Amino acid sequence: MLSALAYAIAALAEIAGCFAAWTVLRQGASGWWLLPGAASLGLFAWALTWVEADAAGRAFAAYGGVYIAASLGWLWMVEGQAPTGWDAAGAALCLAGAGVILAGAARG
Repeated sequence: MLSALAYAIAALAEIAGCFAAWTVLRQGASGWWLLPGAASLGLFAWALTWVEADAAGRAFAAYGGVYIAASLGWLWMVEGQAPTGWDAAGAALCLAGAGVILAGAARG
C-alpha cells in the first residue's frame, strides 16, 4: 500500500515539476516557475525512496508505467485534452508491465 501511495505522489510531483519547466521554456512563463518546479522534482525523488523494493532500478522500472498513466491523467485534467483510445491502451500495457515487475519483486 505504501508503494502505491509513493508512486502516486512521485508521479504527481514529477509531472508538476516538469510542467513548470515546460511553461517557462515553451510557453514563456516567468522563470520563477522553476523554483516550485525544482522543489516538486525533489519531492518526486524523495517519494520514490519510500517504495518497498529490493533495488532502486526495479522500483524505477515499475514506476515508469505509473508515470505514463499519470501523465495521461495530467493531459486530461490540467491541459484539457482527452486521451485517445491509443493512449489508454498504451497506458494499460505499461501498467500491466509494472504489475509484472512488482509481482516478481514480491516473490523475491
